[in-house]
Parts: sequence; C-alpha cells; structure tokens
Amino acid sequence: MTELLPDPVVALPATPLADAVLEAVRPVESQSVFNHSVRSYLFARLVADRLAESGYDDDLLFAACVMHDIGVAPDGPHVERFEVEGADRAAGFLVDHGISSADADQVWQAIALHTTAGIAERRGPLCALVRAGVAVDFGGPVGAEYLDAVTDSQGAAIHAAYPRLEMVRSLTDAIVAQAAKSPKNAPVPSVPADFLRERAADGETRLERAARTSRWGN
Repeated sequence: MTELLPDPVVALPATPLADAVLEAVRPVESQSVFNHSVRSYLFARLVADRLAESGYDDDLLFAACVMHDIGVAPDGPHVERFEVEGADRAAGFLVDHGISSADADQVWQAIALHTTAGIAERRGPLCALVRAGVAVDFGGPVGAEYLDAVTDSQGAAIHAAYPRLEMVRSLTDAIVAQAAKSPKNAPVPSVPADFLRERAADGETRLERAARTSRWGN
C-alpha cells in the first residue's frame, strides 16, 4: 500500500523554533486568529515562490507570520498598539530562544509594520512577505496584488487544514477589545483607532463589509 505524503502546500517547518512558536501561540489565541496566522505564513511562502524570492529565513518568516497578531492575545499587557505589543513580545520570545538580536529585530519590524502599506514593502523581504501573506489571507480588502499567487486548489487545501472560522470578525473583535483599553493602544491615525471609530459609528468596520465580497469571504 502506497503511503500518502503530506500536502507540501500546508506543510509547516519541522524545526525546534517553529515548534516553540506554535507552542507559545496556540494556547493564547482564539482558533480563528491562530488559523489566520498560520495561513498567512502558507500564503507568504506561495508569494515568495511566485516572486522567486530567496533572500529570507524561513524560520523567521514562520515566526513573524504566526506571531504577527499575538499583540491581541488576551494574556498580553495591552499597553501599546497591538502591532507594537506583538512585535515586542515576539522579539523577546525569539531572543529567549537563542535567536540573535539582529534576526529578532527583523521579526520585530515585520510584525510592527504589517498593517502599514507602502512602508513594510520597502523594509526588506521579511517585512514584505509578512505583509503580503496577511493581505492574501484577507482575500483582497487590504491588498490584492498577490492574490493570483494562490491557485484555487492551493487555497482550498490551506483552508481545509486551517478553516477561516469567521476570521475577519473574530480578529476585528480582538483588535477593538485591545484598543479600547487605553488611548495608547489606538493612536490616531492607526488601524486600531479606525476600527474603534467605525465600530462605534456603524457597528462594523469597512474591512468587515469588504470581506464579505472578497476572494475567501469572512
């Protein structure tokens, strides 16, 4: 009997650092946000393949993608905007696990800038790929430049392994909850401030409305 091999599209790095990242993130994020974070890595890797981009470390890409929303995890201090809080937390984790300060700083930048279009793309391959992977997982509303790097069959395999579970609403809820705790968490202008304002005014954000007609839906 022929043994079925795992689908390489959904394969995760088999390294001690990747295992440690998963062990750190999985217990503190909702399943929806966790799945989004892992899908962002899988999509970022497909974008890298499309661009023939090899100037990045896959372990660092995995860490940056999977930890990019840890700033909204309920167990965090919630004293800075979620992008910065997540970047601080991820960089500290990496240094504690033997990663150099220089590499940890690359991950810090990638996480801190992942909501900042036009800047992340200019800060090197890691920042650009994290931003691209996150954008692809939204299916269009935050940037459709690399959506065609993912075939329908690849998208289906990734979503079968890591279902969406109303990700856009779940993640927006988490960002709004974190932002509402302190003015420092939602400086103007910023994504957290926009989400707070839009939820207060309309009960939902523009991103949530746009996601309903995106490639993947909510």
